[in-house]
Amino acid sequence: MTKSTPKSAVLIASGGMDSTVTAYELRARGSEVFLLSFDYGQRHRVELAHLARVAERLDVPHETVDLSGLGRLLTGSALTDTTVDVPDGHYSEQSMRSTVVPNRNMIMLSIAAGVAVSRGAGIVAFGAHAGDHPIYPDCRPAFFDQLGKAVHAGNEGFLVPGFRLEAPFLHLTKADIVRRGHELGVPFELTWSCYKGGSVHCGTCGTCVERKEAFELAGVADPTEYADGADTEASR
Repeated sequence: MTKSTPKSAVLIASGGMDSTVTAYELRARGSEVFLLSFDYGQRHRVELAHLARVAERLDVPHETVDLSGLGRLLTGSALTDTTVDVPDGHYSEQSMRSTVVPNRNMIMLSIAAGVAVSRGAGIVAFGAHAGDHPIYPDCRPAFFDQLGKAVHAGNEGFLVPGFRLEAPFLHLTKADIVRRGHELGVPFELTWSCYKGGSVHCGTCGTCVERKEAFELAGVADPTEYADGADTEASR
């Protein structure tokens, strides 16, 4: 039995594959999607320009919350602190811990919940997946479950009937997301993953490696241009 879908959804979106496929997934389920992005001082803020293109392709509203000053306070992360190098290599390596931005999803989801209440939306969504769990504590099911309870408690009497947090890919792999995105006709060429934030994907950082592997495992052609010149022959 398919559970009913509230009409409107506020989606935390970065311009990456996960949130973009989530946007297409929500739309396929019949939700009206509002994309909410964040400038939190990330070194790869080029992702925001990619999200704008995704929003245009989907023909959905898109707003960016300016938290750029926050990056100065959230030091020690390679994503917000230019003195910390973005690590290369496989996404699951210990070195990828340096890409954790403390409490990032809590901050973003809390703001998204406020926007949802103001707009009368029935869903707050984000694109966390199983591959995030070993490194990012704010992408794990336990966090998701507890935050859902907090949002309901903090907005009691103001939420629309059936309101919920939604992470449709929370227990799926990145390759699963690529497969689903391919089924939905997601324009992967518009999405951005690289944490180094250059003019093209570097091809060597953890998120680029993960992106390459996901396309290869999914058996879907990777349209991404990588600076290292690598391609995914197996997916072509």
